[in-house]
Amino acid sequence: MVAAALAVAERGLAVGELPIGAVVVMGDEIVGSAYTQERTSGRRLVHADLLALTEADERLGWRPRPHPLALAVTLEPCLMCAGAAMALGIREIVFALESPGDGAATVAASWPTHPDLPSYVAPVVRGGVLRQECQNLFRRYVAVTADSPMVRWARSLVDLP
Repeated sequence: MVAAALAVAERGLAVGELPIGAVVVMGDEIVGSAYTQERTSGRRLVHADLLALTEADERLGWRPRPHPLALAVTLEPCLMCAGAAMALGIREIVFALESPGDGAATVAASWPTHPDLPSYVAPVVRGGVLRQECQNLFRRYVAVTADSPMVRWARSLVDLP
């Protein structure tokens, strides 16, 4: 799953975006995919995971799902994206690289379940899957992008041990 998210991140990198890609998977089928589009759209609420989740939601609607949903993303989801994943009913989040400044995987994994909201449950969270490959994408982004606060943030991810 993370390999598919990395491929999507490559497409984003090719158009000058941060190398953050996400896929939503149901069984063996990708039902949503996107890369971050902040530079392209000039907006902030266009994170890869949020866009992929929105695509999956539009595609699936309320119909019964034969398999649980999983989210794979190159970078640990932020609080907004983790919340959206839980609202969609994502049962597993798998990511490549942790994001110490805004990652919310521990919040998502420890979310309390309410009996009246059975679809809004804490997902199983796994990080570090294809981590080095993701760091390499960020290295390439930093190497070809003019210095800015976002590039300095991306550089901090490259420098993680």
